[in-house]
Order: sequence, then C-alpha cells, then structure tokens
Amino acid sequence: MESAIISKILAFLLSIFVAIGNYFGFNEQPEEPGEIKNVIYLIGDGMGFNHLEKTKAESGISLTMDRFEIRGSSQTASLTNEVTDSAAGGTALATGVRTGNGRIAVYNDDPNSVYSFPKSLTELCMERGMLTGVITTDSTAGATPASFSAHTASREMSWDISADQLTSGIDLIWGTAASEITLSNTEANGYRYISTFDEMMALPEGSRSFGQFTSSLWTIKPSSENTPNLEQMAVKAVDILDDTDEGFFLMIEGAHIDKHSHNNDSDKMAEALEEFDRTVKAMLSFAKEDGETLVVITADHETGGITFENGSYVFTSGSHSAADVPLLVYGSDELIKNAEVIKNCEIPVRIARILDFDEKQFPVSVKK
Repeated sequence: MESAIISKILAFLLSIFVAIGNYFGFNEQPEEPGEIKNVIYLIGDGMGFNHLEKTKAESGISLTMDRFEIRGSSQTASLTNEVTDSAAGGTALATGVRTGNGRIAVYNDDPNSVYSFPKSLTELCMERGMLTGVITTDSTAGATPASFSAHTASREMSWDISADQLTSGIDLIWGTAASEITLSNTEANGYRYISTFDEMMALPEGSRSFGQFTSSLWTIKPSSENTPNLEQMAVKAVDILDDTDEGFFLMIEGAHIDKHSHNNDSDKMAEALEEFDRTVKAMLSFAKEDGETLVVITADHETGGITFENGSYVFTSGSHSAADVPLLVYGSDELIKNAEVIKNCEIPVRIARILDFDEKQFPVSVKK
C-alpha cells in the first residue's frame, strides 16, 4: 500500500516538473511535432560532450544546447580510420556514406568519381525544389562546407572544390575567403559576390550569393565591424531561404571550436562554442515560431581529447579523438530516441526519411 502511494506521489511530482519545464521553455521540443518542411543542420566542428561541460564549468554560463529534450550520440569513425578527419566526417553527415579520411563526398574506392559518387542531402533537397544554403566560419573550400557542396578526391583540391561550388546551384555559400573565388567567376555563374556585413544584409529574398568574408580566424567576434559573425549569417540566411512553399535546407558550421581545440586554447574555444550556441538559440527561435522546421545539431568529430581529471576538464591532445559526439534534435521525434547512439552516416538518411524522401532514394549513387 505504501509503495503504491509513493509511486502516485512521484508520478504527480514528475508531471509538475514537466509542466514547469514546458511552461518556461526548458524542454526544447514542440508538444505535437508537425510536418517538416525545412531543415537546419548545425555542425560544431570538433565539439564533443566535454567541450560543453568545460565551457560551462569555466565560464559559468548556461547553454541552449543543454535544453534539448531529444539527446543522443553520434559515432564518428570514418571508413578507414577509427579517428576521422573533417572531410570523411563531413561526408558521412552530408551523404549518408562513410569514406576514407581526406575524401570529399566520394566513395573511397572510386575517389575520382570515375563511375559514381554519393549524392549529398543538399543535392537531394535541391531536386525537390527546396532552397539551399551552406555557411561556415571556415573557408568556403573547407572540408565540412565542401562535403555539402562538392565532390573531390581530396580536401586539398581547393580549386576543384570551388569549381564544384560555383556550378552547384546552391542558393548561398558563405564563409571566409577562398583564393579561387573571385568577383568575375561568381558573377559568371550567376552568383552575387559579397564580402561585407552590409552587402550580406542588403541581399533580397530569392537572391543567389557567394560570401567571401575576411580570412582572419573568427571567435566570438568578427575581425572587423563590417564582417558578420556566425549568428548574423545564420539569421540572414534563413531570412533569404524561407521564401518558398517547398522549404529550405541550411547547413551551418561553427569551425573554430575545432581550431582552438587543436591549440588547446580553452578561452578561445569557449568563445567559439558560445557563439555557436547563440546561433543554435537563434535557429531554435525561428523553428519554434515556424513550426515546420527540423533542427539537428552534431559534430564531425571531437578534438582535443577533453577529459575530467582532478576536478577539472582538460585537453589531453592536440588532435582528433574517437569519442562519440552530441546529437541533439528539435522538431521531430522520428530522428532518434532519447539517449540513442547511431553512426554519423545514419543522420542524413534519417533526415531524408523525415522529409518523406523514398528511403531507397538516399543515400544514392550518381552514375557517371
């Protein structure tokens, strides 16, 4: 009898806690997920679980990412290595196919795409008529943005990456400057060339643009007053892309969590992670108001091997590790179950399923 009474009391208390969480917005999940039309895919380069814990412990801040109700993990191994690089990691997240380190959206056994290459989620969405965007604080020819916008045998082939991007038809590609991108070749391929915050903000809906901002490393602030930060780019990109009944797909990369973790620079890593989290907050705000947007947050790998030792979180290396990384979802309960662990290559396949693409259609090979 006493145990039954205790159970009822605990159930009642749990219902109160849930109600309070929903009222104050602590639980970032809609009550009744609707049909998904848009996808915002946020990638914190190098961001492991302990990057979040280290930042909170040392900065004393709360993170929007901690408020996600649906929380799982992604396993990041590449096809050929337990420890992936950003190229293979990005390829898995973009195409649903694992490849060898250094490859950009190609099969490891056909790196030059002699016979075929895997189609990216970006390309699949374009075929449906969705507007698409790829934004990053890295070079536009960097490994992660390239995985969503190009197909090359090596991440070092920056000209080939840029050439693919210029002919991709993606509506906006923004990041730090790549030497191969010029005013003339962007205009020749139907893009507006932009290089300042003011030019970005002046872009109208329906425009197609190639952003080439300062090449200096970005952390919490851009390197000049007329250069946008990640949050500003993301908000403007959504404003431009949210312009069709078919919906949009937007990949957003915060690149400098990784860069500063390689240097074991805790302060700058935290700045980059906080900027990424502010971008997450802005995208969640849009998704909650829109009601038709899936927000997915993950990382391509963990960098720095952060562990908890002697009462604090510390870097243990200057390289990537094989640690699982966060996988956070808002807008649908169909991508993962809470606490589920899946392979990185499964994420875009499940996104495609939520968008109601034929499961046999993705991942798919493009025949040469």
